[in-house]
Amino acid sequence: MVGKFPSTAMPRTLKNCPAPAKLNLFLHVTGRRPDGYHLLQTVFQLIDHGDLLHFAQREDGAIRRSTELPGVPHESDLIVRAARLLQAASTAKFGVKPLGADIAIDKRLPMGGGLGGGSSDAATTLMALNHLWQTGLSRAELMALGLQLGADVPFFLFGRNAFAEGVGETLTAVETRKNWFLVIEPGVFVPTAAIFGAADLTRDTKPVKISDFSGAQNSFGKNDLQVVAAKLFPPVADAIQWLAAYGEARMTGSGACVFCPFEHEAQADAVLKLVPARWKAWKAKALARHPLAHLHRS
Repeated sequence: MVGKFPSTAMPRTLKNCPAPAKLNLFLHVTGRRPDGYHLLQTVFQLIDHGDLLHFAQREDGAIRRSTELPGVPHESDLIVRAARLLQAASTAKFGVKPLGADIAIDKRLPMGGGLGGGSSDAATTLMALNHLWQTGLSRAELMALGLQLGADVPFFLFGRNAFAEGVGETLTAVETRKNWFLVIEPGVFVPTAAIFGAADLTRDTKPVKISDFSGAQNSFGKNDLQVVAAKLFPPVADAIQWLAAYGEARMTGSGACVFCPFEHEAQADAVLKLVPARWKAWKAKALARHPLAHLHRS
């Protein structure tokens, strides 16, 4: 039954759970709230490249990340925080002693890359454990929990590509092109706070409508954070300049990763072969849905 934790007959593990990356097809900063948070407009695009998480149920209520992640302490990891948040929410809702989990991760997405890796890991944790523990929270309930962890987490729980507004939490489903993307990792960590705190960041871009984006897509808008990041981190500027020779290159999120869309896989492959050895690069296909969207009810 919904709301009850699983009996011993229920599956006790979930392996190879995808935590896909996202790209910001554009990112405009349209203002700033009195509390300091920036008002944004963006389109989030899911792609078929990301981390993989593995979950094993525990009976003692403990949450343990079994994979060491350099620079990410266990207690502050969004994966661990997401699991504990779900425990607390399910206990409050159903009054049942929470189960625990051992969580392992195959980490492929770089930190500080603008690909939403930590947020996606948290969302996958919420979806997978909600299913494994049979806690029965709806998508809306999971999204409310996710917002407590970070502004990008609700998008990954939303399950579709989205036009986002506010601080990134107001989401409207949007259809995007079935592009292939070439992504370059310039090899630097870009702290989000440094970009949003920069004095020369443009914060007054005119708001747009979904219809504006739908008519242009690949060539629409810009990333307002790119100028600041490129100035502070020259490898980002170098990657943008190099990739721009082959198409509409831009930075995703607050950086550091840079991407370019292509209509066909062969085009992405051709450019991938030319990427200088000093950069890590890969191709990815656009996704229309999150691979785990089927795990939770609306």
